[in-house]
Amino acid sequence: MAESLYDRLGGVYAISGAVDILVDRLFENANVKANPVVNTHHSDPANIPGYRFLVTAWSIQAAGGPQCYPGLDMVKAHDGMKLNDHDFDAVATEIVATLNYCGVPDAETTEFMEIIESFRGEVVQA
Repeated sequence: MAESLYDRLGGVYAISGAVDILVDRLFENANVKANPVVNTHHSDPANIPGYRFLVTAWSIQAAGGPQCYPGLDMVKAHDGMKLNDHDFDAVATEIVATLNYCGVPDAETTEFMEIIESFRGEVVQA
């Protein structure tokens, strides 16, 4: 049986470590914060721990790990945010940069980004 992407990414510890880096990058990225709703959320440091938790759990589950994401589905989670393709691409760029920074091999980066891209239609609503 082939190893899951979750296993090839290093499991919960590696994924949560990468998400820690990613969230810091997202909360500081001017392109990501160009969306007023995102900017409001990312301007409150109290939102960081919960956001880290949700992104970690979602990433674990999306990569084929344990079913642990307790959040809303992507449509409901992004409802009313008026996210466009530019917003989506800004986040995707940070995800790729973080995976590269963490030394994730190209094949796993590509596979994870294909998962991210598969949610574009649920996230982009503007």
